[in-house]
Amino acid sequence: MFNFKTIGQADIAGKRVLVRADLNVPMNDGRVTDNTRIERFMPTLRGLVAKRAKVIVLSHFDRPKGKRVPEMSLRPVAKALSQALGHDVAFAEDCIGEAATQAVAGLQPGHVLLLENLRYHAGEEANDPAFVKELAALGDVYVNDGFSVAHRAHASTEGLAHLLPAYAGRQMQAELEALETVLVNPRPKVVAIIGGSKISTKLDLLDNLVQKVDMLVIGGGMANTFLNAQGVDVGKSLCEHDLAETARAVLDKAKSVNCEILLPVDAVVAREFKAGADARVCDINAVPADAMILDVGPATVKTLEEKLKSCKTLLWNGPLGAFEIKPFDEGTNALAKAVADLTKAGALVSVAGGGDTVSALNGAGVLDKLTYVSTAGGAFLEWLEGKELPGVKALNS
Repeated sequence: MFNFKTIGQADIAGKRVLVRADLNVPMNDGRVTDNTRIERFMPTLRGLVAKRAKVIVLSHFDRPKGKRVPEMSLRPVAKALSQALGHDVAFAEDCIGEAATQAVAGLQPGHVLLLENLRYHAGEEANDPAFVKELAALGDVYVNDGFSVAHRAHASTEGLAHLLPAYAGRQMQAELEALETVLVNPRPKVVAIIGGSKISTKLDLLDNLVQKVDMLVIGGGMANTFLNAQGVDVGKSLCEHDLAETARAVLDKAKSVNCEILLPVDAVVAREFKAGADARVCDINAVPADAMILDVGPATVKTLEEKLKSCKTLLWNGPLGAFEIKPFDEGTNALAKAVADLTKAGALVSVAGGGDTVSALNGAGVLDKLTYVSTAGGAFLEWLEGKELPGVKALNS
């Protein structure tokens, strides 16, 4: 499915390499507060430096909407990159024009320059040909290492790949290879765990996955909609009652293609959604009328653990319950640890992604114990929905 060249195949010594990263990192008072995306970028950056390339890093930050917003400058990120890399990363006050041109002209082989926020220019998000041409003039080679922005057809994610020799960076390569492992060339049997609050946001995902996997576990608030569609009284739980027919259509389609759907058989319920709430476990058919389902129960976890033992490939997107507040994280934590154990034993290839999923796995202490965990959000979901990602397609062309 994927046919892209990687930086391992590129002749880049002494050349100007424009590398698109996603450095839209959490920041507070001008300081980077979470280095995850920077650390994920390091294998590509270190590899380019080691090959004595003149490395020019491109990224956006937040949504300045084509205007210069001082609070959205990438300058603080240059300092964080310097610390992670172990030597100074220069910074240019703009990504095009004289400031960028002069900064690039002074760049030596093996050194790194970070250009200012691409989205200070409306041409970035518009994929404006003139803006693309100005960016391309700064480099000899283009590397895309920003899978998390590959679903956007922007100047730096799609346009540049058509004007310069294009390669995938190490993180982009890892993301694509992981995705290929779970849905393009998986080891059967394949199971997907899909959680989240509403099925309305994941209809395309569910529709695509029932055709791709052998088993689909549905958790989180969206499971309540499926239970309701089957006549289960879910009390005051989050539920899209108006989508009962839609849920039944998904169930019917799954049945027609022999995809087994797994829904909770018991639940952790409470009358209040708050830390330390009075919670108890009940059968899924005995949810009190004045209570909310906030997590799967132990019987559900046990069933899923047994089912996982017959699978070889796992895709996970979305928690099983309201994991942000204890004790409603217990179901997700228990299953996450079971997945980690199976992965460690070599019995399961496990790939997970999505913001809440990453947070939940981190909370369970298994973030680094799965085969691969994607930090991408929208791009990860769109790929799972079967959509073509412009940034990936451009690398394949």
